[in-house]
Amino acid sequence: MNINELDIGDVVYAAKAITDDGSMPDCNEGELLAQAGSRGVIVMKGHIEETLQQAVFLVRFEDETLTLGRPIGCWAEDLSIDC
Repeated sequence: MNINELDIGDVVYAAKAITDDGSMPDCNEGELLAQAGSRGVIVMKGHIEETLQQAVFLVRFEDETLTLGRPIGCWAEDLSIDC
């Protein structure tokens, strides 16, 4: 299955460590948002206006206590369907 075919409610994994690029409120640029291999769930899917064919996913990743964190914007290359 292709990452771009996934939709709201689908389970994904962080393909790599995901850090703040400076766009997350109340975070510091470079701060770790999700460990590589963290399990998450897609809560929204969309695209940026300039590139309609490039999907952006809002994903809530689990922490060490299996609690879902706040939504993080991810590109398809940030995600994997296998852990």
